[in-house]
Amino acid sequence: MDNKQATLELGTKPVGRLLMQYALPAIVAMVAASLYNMVDSIFIGQGVGVLAISGLAITFPFMNLSAAFGAAIGVGSSTFISVKLGQRDYAIANKVLGNCVMLNIIVGILFGGICLLFLDPILGFFGASENTIPYAREYMQVILVGNAFTHLYFGLNAVLRSASKPRQAMYATIFTVVINSILDPIFIYVLGLGIRGAAYATILSQILALCWQWKLFSNKDELLHFDYSLFRINKQIVKNIVGIGMSPFAMNSCACLVVIFINKCLMAHGGDLAVGAYGIANRIAFIFVMVTMGVNQGMQPIAGYNYGAQNYDRLRKVVKLAILCATVVCTVGFLVAMFGAYPCARLFTKDESLIEIAETAIRMMMMVFPIVGYQIVVTNFFQSIGKAKVSMFLSLSRQLIFLVPALAIFSEIWGLWGVWASMPFSDALATIVAAVMMKRSSVWKN
Repeated sequence: MDNKQATLELGTKPVGRLLMQYALPAIVAMVAASLYNMVDSIFIGQGVGVLAISGLAITFPFMNLSAAFGAAIGVGSSTFISVKLGQRDYAIANKVLGNCVMLNIIVGILFGGICLLFLDPILGFFGASENTIPYAREYMQVILVGNAFTHLYFGLNAVLRSASKPRQAMYATIFTVVINSILDPIFIYVLGLGIRGAAYATILSQILALCWQWKLFSNKDELLHFDYSLFRINKQIVKNIVGIGMSPFAMNSCACLVVIFINKCLMAHGGDLAVGAYGIANRIAFIFVMVTMGVNQGMQPIAGYNYGAQNYDRLRKVVKLAILCATVVCTVGFLVAMFGAYPCARLFTKDESLIEIAETAIRMMMMVFPIVGYQIVVTNFFQSIGKAKVSMFLSLSRQLIFLVPALAIFSEIWGLWGVWASMPFSDALATIVAAVMMKRSSVWKN
């Protein structure tokens, strides 16, 4: 089947089969991506030490902030491309691809360079102590040097999914996991590079995957391909990319601010071990969130295409199916957290004190997970159809409007337990808001 026919099937093939076709590769890719992050954490925790886990957790705001810029370009470009493919405007879709590449290179270099110049003050602001800052510094120095490659890798993977190539996007992600898993023990143990070795493994695996992605997009026979004459910034296209990408940018930027606030609260009420426990719990929750995001990524090109083609019945069907799948996934996550918290924490460390705190963190953070999938899908639904303002509001509601005040109030009243409790509380309120916004949606009513 040629690429054009595959794209046209977004508007004709049965929705259930389409969602499975697009979501399964994305889910596999997202599981691989979550394992990718877990592998680093496990090798660092078991091979470097307890404080190294806490040092890695301190870098989460960096990752969120980098992901914010990457998502503004990658998600904005892929969504814009999906809509243009739905409208059969292939020339503009290729221009968007060229702008996606240039923006990722520019933003990746600027972000990495600026952060390297002020690395220690930034890490201190993020909540690093004198015990954890050496580990965080060693890790981030390598990650930031390779930041442009990371942005390009994630950006092109998002475009692959929009270009009706979900399997290729999945292969790229699995490839990075396999290479990273092979290189981690070599760099950390054999070469004795410690936490810096894990960073080298991460960047090198992404560069190798990027080479393969570049080869795919260089094929002129493909509907969506590189035209080097289009590798220049177009103001109108950039405006559209950024407009659509503002929602995931806001979500990840808020996640950055929230994690900073969480780290500071954890340091105040539980110290370095509490920060490490949060890092462990975050990795466990991340697996199920990433599977849900895989469902979203499978839904996105279908929703974007059918919205562009005004096939609203198909649009509603795919959203309902995505909500059902996400709810099942997050319910499984809830059960794992409630009944398997100890073995999950034990994967990362042998330190019983850290394991005990991590058990509580895992159970509390995932207490209302059965309803979280709905909120994630609804937020992505509005993003997929270009309703950036609504999607941004829903992203902000959970992290900024509800979680930050809850963290401030609950931690003052209940200390460390209050920090953990603020997370399910904000998840529940954000889901209620998402349900109200979905009910009021004009697209949903048509």
